[in-house]
Amino acid sequence: MTAMPVDLPLDLPADAPAAPAGLLLAYSGGLDSSVLLHRLAAEPRWRQTGLRAVHVHHGLQPGADAWAAHCGATCAALGVPLEVVRVQVAAATGLGLEAAARQARYAALEERLAPGEWLLTAHHLDDQAETFLLRALRASGPEGLAAMRPLRRFGPGWHWRPLLDCPRAALLDWARARGLDWIEDPSNAQPDPERNFLRLEVLPLLRRRWPQAAAALARSAALSAEANTLLESADQALLAPMLEPGGQVLALPPLLDQPAARRARLLRLWVRGLGLPPLPARGVEAIEGQLLHARGDAQPCFAWAGARLLRWRGRLHADWQRAPLPAGWSCSWDGRAPLELPDGGRLQLCDAGGRAAPAGFAEPLRVAARQGGERLRMPGRAHRHALKHLLQDAGIPPWERAGLPLLWHGSADAAELLAAGDRIVAAPLQSWLQARGLRLHWQPPRGRPGAR
Repeated sequence: MTAMPVDLPLDLPADAPAAPAGLLLAYSGGLDSSVLLHRLAAEPRWRQTGLRAVHVHHGLQPGADAWAAHCGATCAALGVPLEVVRVQVAAATGLGLEAAARQARYAALEERLAPGEWLLTAHHLDDQAETFLLRALRASGPEGLAAMRPLRRFGPGWHWRPLLDCPRAALLDWARARGLDWIEDPSNAQPDPERNFLRLEVLPLLRRRWPQAAAALARSAALSAEANTLLESADQALLAPMLEPGGQVLALPPLLDQPAARRARLLRLWVRGLGLPPLPARGVEAIEGQLLHARGDAQPCFAWAGARLLRWRGRLHADWQRAPLPAGWSCSWDGRAPLELPDGGRLQLCDAGGRAAPAGFAEPLRVAARQGGERLRMPGRAHRHALKHLLQDAGIPPWERAGLPLLWHGSADAAELLAAGDRIVAAPLQSWLQARGLRLHWQPPRGRPGAR
């Protein structure tokens, strides 16, 4: 294949931490990603880096199957490996169909990104201008107005937008000059949702008066990103000592010592660092009113887009919303292999170094969900105590207690409770573990519910 002229900038960012271990292109088949695919495929250095593509099939348009076939044929002609991934878009999340599709798309892409690999998307300068306007209309501060970053951490690798300084008109000229074939999504021609309204109605009107409107808005986004970088370095220094190990728990008193504007930035930074969805426009106001200044004995919760913040015992806890283990669920477990729990958690026996135990229990135990009223005998105590009180005394949050897998030994009419996850371990099991140099390890669900 004859190399095409290099007339679109496609150099690694100057602040890149390292060269990519591979390139994964998000290929929709539209104009923008088609240009980027052909541009990458035309240059040997990108092929040598390890170039492959993923097409996410949402199934939301009648022509979705034909689009996937088009992408397959194009990649085959260019000799670029392609994976077509079908996703289910959860329309009932409260995000709206477009945002829910975007969330499903990026979850699928993150799942397929290898360590050190870079995800490439074909966002361009006009996309950046639209994003800036959307954020401004939602009353965003410097962090939101920074819009899309050219390079950012993403899953086990990085997310690179190499065309972010290129106007769409330049991509269109490039594609036409080379006779490229691409997909036109009919939804892009409708003045809905919000982004399409800006693209079809607002930006053309602005360009009539200010021809460089898109470039000016994109430049404002870049300046906002610079300002936010300076603010964020101070935010990081303040946030770090507020967090408990693991990062999901934040001490409330030092947060309340900060001015309201700084608290808002710290909350957004904390949530973003945990990989949770960005707080909605009025999320910080709701957290201020419902959580930060709630009564000391209250247990308020703020939920959004499948995530939640909870206040308990003078701390804020952040995580995905999760259902407890199914009522009545149970299974048999011999301890010889990790047990995958129905909520996405895991239970296993480990040696002192955290490696899988070489052997399991002499006879299988029963693992079950909590029913209430359970009692067990702790090491060094003669009598059994209510599990409910032991969990309270151990400082286990109420929402975590509902997900604890219980280990039982013996028949149903004479069963003995041996453990609640690894948080509460009864005397008989504790003695058995110590004699063998083993420990019980319960890994609560991590990451987005349903993700593996």
